[in-house]
Amino acid sequence: MLEMDVPQWYILNIQHGYESIVEQEIRELINSDLYKDLVLDVSVPREITYVERNGKKKTVEKPKYPNYVFVKMIYTKQSWWAVKSTRGTRGFCADAKNIPIPMSADEVKKAQLEEVKIEDLKIKVGDNVSILSGPFKDWEGEVIDIRPDDQKIKVNIVIYGRETSMDLDFAQVEKI
Repeated sequence: MLEMDVPQWYILNIQHGYESIVEQEIRELINSDLYKDLVLDVSVPREITYVERNGKKKTVEKPKYPNYVFVKMIYTKQSWWAVKSTRGTRGFCADAKNIPIPMSADEVKKAQLEEVKIEDLKIKVGDNVSILSGPFKDWEGEVIDIRPDDQKIKVNIVIYGRETSMDLDFAQVEKI
């Protein structure tokens, strides 16, 4: 089994509805003395949706990627076994030899697993950006405000000939 000494993000396939349980158990691994240097982070990206029940709108938080949990770890036999044997897991997204495939930097950015710093984006007010995700994916706009404290960018886009401003996360935009 190939071992690596650089922490990377891996995708863990889990049973339906076990996202919170697996996340909690991997957090316990992170806090244990045995694995704290091998398993560094776990993430279950969530999105807020609105559901209408009995004539009332309710907000519901659901996993953005059902049946998947993202784990940042240093890949060794020990870390692989500890994470894979967690209750509710089916296994890693792996190649034909059952070796987990680490996520690329683009995949990590699109899944919004790590904080994106404005210095990394090299974007300033007045720059033109392309929107990477959401309902206005592939639209272009002009940056009018940057708020590093909450990682938001205000962008003007043109809809039906009128300028409309929208707040986007750092990970949702890319400089043109």
